[in-house]
Amino acid sequence: MESKITELEIKLSHCEDHIEELNRTVFRQQQQLELLQAQLRELYQLAQAESIGERRNLRDDIPPHY
Repeated sequence: MESKITELEIKLSHCEDHIEELNRTVFRQQQQLELLQAQLRELYQLAQAESIGERRNLRDDIPPHY
């Protein structure tokens, strides 16, 4: 009986570790999702401003090393 209880305690400990790791993963993914949403909003606002304003010439966007 003692060994079964010990075995269950070990399994419970492993389950708690896995749950904690999953919680950290979900937290990191939520942060990434929020960052991506903010970037998408910014891109959308830029696209809206472009469609309202004049069209830019792509040559204006040539990188400085050219």
